[in-house]
Amino acid sequence: MPVFPEEPEIHESLPGPGVPFPRESDAQALHAPATGGAPATASTTAAAPLPVPGPRPAPARPAPPRAERPGPPRLIPKPGPAPRRPAPATPQVEVQRIAAAPAQALEHADDAVDRLLDSGRNPGDILVLTVGEAHPWQQHELSFGEERYWAQLAEGGDVFYADAALTRPIRREVVVLVVNGGSAARAAEAYTHALGRATALLVVCGEAGPAAAAAVGAAPGRPVKA
Repeated sequence: MPVFPEEPEIHESLPGPGVPFPRESDAQALHAPATGGAPATASTTAAAPLPVPGPRPAPARPAPPRAERPGPPRLIPKPGPAPRRPAPATPQVEVQRIAAAPAQALEHADDAVDRLLDSGRNPGDILVLTVGEAHPWQQHELSFGEERYWAQLAEGGDVFYADAALTRPIRREVVVLVVNGGSAARAAEAYTHALGRATALLVVCGEAGPAAAAAVGAAPGRPVKA
């Protein structure tokens, strides 16, 4: 009896190419996902959830400034000598001359002091120096002792009378020099010292040498400027 080769098995569930599926449900099952879920439709695809936005990016930070490169060191000039300050200007002292003989010099000096006080000068701003004999007021103050005499000078509240050869450092606004005796050399020296003690006005009563004679002053009897 002849033997025929076995024919290959043909599964009905898998039709060949060009063969229609026997049932519509079989075609839908073929396109279903492998997980066994329902086939995707157009309505399902349109209703898909939107992606959730992530966190907002932070603003960009400015770049740090570049460090400047150090330049060459600056040369510091060496300190030079300090500028010299101008010397304070010496106040100009006005000189007034009253011509008088030695015997009348004291009287003219008292008149000059009275005119100065009448013009408003403070008594403590006036110093009277005598070249010859001491002024009567000086002799009166010395009668109470030298301590009381010099205390009056320290107080500075009244006209002070002293000898032209005074060595103490005394300066007042107005100095009245009385040339009532002594040599011409002593009178000239007294004039120089008296000029250095006055800060505003020097009144010379009498002849005190060429320097005092050359000064422009008031004639006897004319008021002395304050």
